[in-house]
Amino acid sequence: MSVVSYEIKNTVGIIRLNNPPVNALSYALREGIIDALDTAQSDESKALVIYCEGRTFIAGADITEFGQPPKEPTTAMVVSAIENSSKPVIAAIHGTALGGGFEVALACHYRCALSTAKVGLPEVKLGLLPGAGGTQRAPRLAGVEAALELITTGNPITASKALDLNLVDRVVDGDLLSAATAYAQELIDSNAELKRVGDITIDPASAPAELFEKWRKTIAKRTRGQISPQHIISCVEAAVHLPLVEGLAKERKYFTECVQSEQSTAMRHMFFSERLSAKVKDLPKDSSVRDIKTVGVIGGGTMGGGIAMNFANVGIPVKILEISDEALQRGLDLVRKNYQITVSKGKLSQEGMEQCLSLISGTTSYNDLAGLDLIIEAVFESIDLKKEVFAKLDEVCKPGAILATNTSYQDVNIIAEATKRPEDVIGMHFFSPANVMKLLEVVRCEKTSDEVINTTMKLAKTINKIPALARVCYGFIGNRMFRNYISETQRCLIGGSSPEQIDSVMHAWGMAMGPLSVNDLSGIDISYTARKTQTAEQKGEPASYCIPDALVEMGRMGQKTGAGYYRYDRETRAKTSDPVTMQLVEDLAEKHQITRRPISDQEISDRLIFALVNEGANLLSEGIAQRPSDIDVVFAYGYAFPVFRGGPMHYADTVGLKKVYESICEYRDRYGEDIWKPAPLLEQLAREGKTFKEWGEEQE
Repeated sequence: MSVVSYEIKNTVGIIRLNNPPVNALSYALREGIIDALDTAQSDESKALVIYCEGRTFIAGADITEFGQPPKEPTTAMVVSAIENSSKPVIAAIHGTALGGGFEVALACHYRCALSTAKVGLPEVKLGLLPGAGGTQRAPRLAGVEAALELITTGNPITASKALDLNLVDRVVDGDLLSAATAYAQELIDSNAELKRVGDITIDPASAPAELFEKWRKTIAKRTRGQISPQHIISCVEAAVHLPLVEGLAKERKYFTECVQSEQSTAMRHMFFSERLSAKVKDLPKDSSVRDIKTVGVIGGGTMGGGIAMNFANVGIPVKILEISDEALQRGLDLVRKNYQITVSKGKLSQEGMEQCLSLISGTTSYNDLAGLDLIIEAVFESIDLKKEVFAKLDEVCKPGAILATNTSYQDVNIIAEATKRPEDVIGMHFFSPANVMKLLEVVRCEKTSDEVINTTMKLAKTINKIPALARVCYGFIGNRMFRNYISETQRCLIGGSSPEQIDSVMHAWGMAMGPLSVNDLSGIDISYTARKTQTAEQKGEPASYCIPDALVEMGRMGQKTGAGYYRYDRETRAKTSDPVTMQLVEDLAEKHQITRRPISDQEISDRLIFALVNEGANLLSEGIAQRPSDIDVVFAYGYAFPVFRGGPMHYADTVGLKKVYESICEYRDRYGEDIWKPAPLLEQLAREGKTFKEWGEEQE
């Protein structure tokens, strides 16, 4: 069956596209559009409508063609053929017209859209820029600043917003094809002009050089280190000063540079990895799913309240359990405050907030959880307390209820043993703030049923989370690896660096914040308290924790006490260096007989990132993580690892595993095998000349 058909109704030619599931711009679709346009130029039609079957207009490029040589006709050729049609072409938009799909629409002479439709140019999220005229046509229609906002953020906009920006000409309701053909007939009857967007000129006075410089500075702060946003600005600037043909040539030059860059390769890797992480390798395809219509959350603190918001946001009623009426009210008040912040930012209406709040209720009795479908425990990180909670849940909850723990590192198998239904127990590790962070680390116990795993992974999508599956170990995927990152931070600090150097190096490398600033923000006392329950083996050597322990014992717990690694203004939270910290570091180095030496920026970033990579390799060989790309998902969405680096395992492939392995061997020889022992899998792949990606594909 052809993906493109063409017919004439009255005097309107209808080019009908049908390439399920999202009418992606495949080679067959592109070729079909070109053929239909060629036919239409010499037949009795007087106007043409491009209409898509299914749930959406062209939703973008065919992702299966990513990384392959372009095959003609390219999207740019399709766009040119549309714009140069001798008859007016009308795009009939429904669903989402994104990327190349929206570029096709922009090349049409007129655009009508259903009121429910959305349009956008999201290429920047893959380290790319629109490559078929989006940077040239959008500013000609919407104006320079509106186009810059649309393309540099990559966020879709509603049909009504697109109408306001002149990106669509008419918004309709009801049957789209009927409305589009009626619109085409109007244009025929009125002998409407052939509006070629490329013929529009932009007054240079409306977009002076100062405007583009301001955008470059703003974007540089917002997308540190990324090249595609800066190229987008240059392309839009070209649309102001150059005719279409020259502007398109510049766009194509920058597009080619982006698509061949390591950044875009990494961001495309994350695009596919995010989708793959939701798939469980050994889960039977016929695994059933439990219906989750009601949820309970035990603990109304920051984490518990944030977890509750996720479910209320998608219309699932939530009941929060607390130990007292006072604690419960504090929790509910905190939830309301968080929603009010969202409203103040314009991301939620007042009505929407009240609707969400109406779905969140509270109780102080376990008996009120009896009929719920899912209960998530979010209490203090004490294994004894969690076992006590699960024993109570086992008594009151209905058969078939899923019992989940939000623990960050405790043994979920031990927690499950506190019940008579370990097959119903699973880990659902949310990241703080739980109502914002996208990652959900799903931890399968030894006895967790396939049905519970399947339900939890699918539920993650329902509440707009990205799931990554882990097996049980201390810290699971994220915290087990991150612990090595933090330990190596401490070794660099006591070994010769300063908080300022470490933080500035990692911030420049792409991390949202330096590790010591993060520690000050979250609270140094959190890990200090956790260490109190650890064995000496779990703690590691004193150099990896003696500084934060000493800071806590001095009352310096981070921002909340006004001092940690840095000193903070109580009102503004402005950060300044503190000589007290460096004196403490030097004293502890002397106490532990560590000779401090200058450490280069390159060594700092290598040691911190390679520590992640090495532990990630151990997790893979132990079967804790399903695949290397799952680890990348955990760090991109749970720890703000720069997406343009592609996650620690992809980054290691980019550097070369031989180089990573050799560096770790150097660290082993310098600091000892107890600290730097190369992971067997890393050594194996380095010797074989393979990548983590290749190894992962072999395991699928």
